[in-house]
Amino acid sequence: MVAQDFKIGPKADLRGADLQSADLRGADLQRADLRGANLREADLRGADLQSADLQRADLRGANLREADLRGADLQSADLQSADLRGADLQRADLDYSCLPLWCGSKQMKVDRKIALQILAHFCALDCDDMDVKAIQLDKTVNALALQSHHAHELLET
Repeated sequence: MVAQDFKIGPKADLRGADLQSADLRGADLQRADLRGANLREADLRGADLQSADLQRADLRGANLREADLRGADLQSADLQSADLRGADLQRADLDYSCLPLWCGSKQMKVDRKIALQILAHFCALDCDDMDVKAIQLDKTVNALALQSHHAHELLET
């Protein structure tokens, strides 16, 4: 399946669509069903993906700069090398997704739930650096990390 086989727009059914390298800059994809879609290296700069279902979507190398992903379901989405600079991920579900650890996540807008989830993952790392361990064991940091919805899986021994 290729991009021209699908109607792009709000509430679009794009399950499993092959949109690799597609130019979707500024596209209105609110509440679109993009489960399992191939959006690898797609240009989604400024796209409106509010409440879109992106479960298991391949977003490797996708340009999501300034994209609106508020409330999007990104469970198990692959975001390796995705550019999320300035993207709004508030209320998004990132459980089991692959979040990029490079400058492409700089200034990514997140809510408390996502921030605590990332903090809990940091606190669960096994690092031999004493400065890192000190931060991980800091009472304030640890108390915040324990508020993550996945803290029981990550931090309980």
